[in-house]
Amino acid sequence: MGQSTSSLVSPSEFSQFYPNYRFKLSSSAVVTPLELMEEAESSENVVVGRDYTADLPDECLASIFHFLGTGDRKKCSLVCRRWLSVDGQSRHRLSLNAQADMLSWIPSIFARFDSVTKLALRCDRKSISIDDDALVLISIRCRSLTSVKLRGCRQLTDLGMAAFAQNCKGLKKLSCGSCMFGAKAMNAVLDHCTALEELSLKRLRGLHDSAELIGPGPAASSLKSICLKELVHGQNFGPLIVGSKKLKTLKLIRCLGEWDKVLDMLGKFNTGLTEIHLERVQVSDVGLCAISNCSNLEILHIVKTPECSNSGLVCVAEHCKLLRKLHIDAWRTNRIGDEGLIVVAKQCPNLQELVLIGMNPTSTSLAPIAANCQKLERLALCGSGTIGDAEIACIAAKCAALKKLCIKCCPISDVGIEALGFGCPNLVKVKVKKCKGVSTEVADWLRERKGSLIVILDACEIEPLDGSGSELGVQESGMEFPPIVSQGTMVADVASSSNSRMTMFRTKFGFFTGKNLVACTLRRWSNGEDDSSNSNL
Repeated sequence: MGQSTSSLVSPSEFSQFYPNYRFKLSSSAVVTPLELMEEAESSENVVVGRDYTADLPDECLASIFHFLGTGDRKKCSLVCRRWLSVDGQSRHRLSLNAQADMLSWIPSIFARFDSVTKLALRCDRKSISIDDDALVLISIRCRSLTSVKLRGCRQLTDLGMAAFAQNCKGLKKLSCGSCMFGAKAMNAVLDHCTALEELSLKRLRGLHDSAELIGPGPAASSLKSICLKELVHGQNFGPLIVGSKKLKTLKLIRCLGEWDKVLDMLGKFNTGLTEIHLERVQVSDVGLCAISNCSNLEILHIVKTPECSNSGLVCVAEHCKLLRKLHIDAWRTNRIGDEGLIVVAKQCPNLQELVLIGMNPTSTSLAPIAANCQKLERLALCGSGTIGDAEIACIAAKCAALKKLCIKCCPISDVGIEALGFGCPNLVKVKVKKCKGVSTEVADWLRERKGSLIVILDACEIEPLDGSGSELGVQESGMEFPPIVSQGTMVADVASSSNSRMTMFRTKFGFFTGKNLVACTLRRWSNGEDDSSNSNL
């Protein structure tokens, strides 16, 4: 990038748009005669209308632009032709409204932004999206793309995606949502984009045939993260999941069908995973025992999988001793409880983050966890009828490393909160929600007791729980616990037959008609403190 000339505005226009370009003293300042003389001398050296950035190389100007937001960069590009050019050549991220009329503008857009490597194309539901011709034209103009996000591009077909993959062979990250292409498109991507590292698919509506297997393809040698959400035939990706030998992160979220067979194959042939999310999928203890072969597993989310029980959790805990983060939403089925958590306490001493939702643990399991998991820093207890003052007092007395605690919809009182004032020396934040027995007075007392402690109390009416951990859930600003909302009544038990299980899952999920699920507790912490997930949330 060289240094180009600038087309400046006239001096009168310069004064109009930048009336305060000279330094002005405030009326309250004390001014000495010497300062007035220095100001007069400096004013004489100011050349009205001169571009003082003309002496800066384009590279320096581009570095300055990188510190600005999108709106400020747009304004800067209107200053002069040079700034317009530098902004276009130095902008590597671009997000476009991918409607059908965009086709005629593609040449001019990418003539200006010729260094784009990360591109997002979004189209709303009420509009007609770009088609294959537009996508192919973009791929020709931007052959150096490394990251592409497609949202609502319903006019794209398998042929267009295949041509796109052939032109953008350096692609490393692909994320598609609410698109109509299917297995042929995905196989083309896996065949041509050999450097692909992250693949995220949501509501891919072109997967009509359960016999259309996807992968592994050449890209399997580089894939590190696979995320599948709300897919009807997600098991078609089984060969890709099993064949990706460098795979570290696997997220299966609200995908229909049985997953035990896929996880069984994964546990036999691909055991290098460090992070697994299972959310509202049909997985039983068989699947949990299979993933227990991943001895390096550090992060595990088991959210609303009613066929999983203490038996599967025990198997995971006994074989995955490096576990650092464990999220469990038992959906109030009472199939996971003290028995499984006691084994976790004994076998997983490196546990740093524990989220228990819709469970009924007691001091029988919480005491060993507090005693043996000395690195536990983040704990969330939500929707439990057995978490009382005695359990909170146990946590306060034994969890010396605990920094953040969330308690929601539990029958605790001021006595339990007072116990926190005399324990947990490293505690920095406490959040109490929907606990009617806790008063504002004890919250104020706790703040005074520990001056630097952040105490958040919300004692409003009780609401049902949802502990889903989707990476597309609501992200909070700061280090707070996200809200947990209901998606319906909880299941009591699961029938043993495959037909009854599928009926229950289809009834409970309501993928395409229900509300979006909200991120589980501690999602923000996971994103901020866990590098292994970068991997979403």
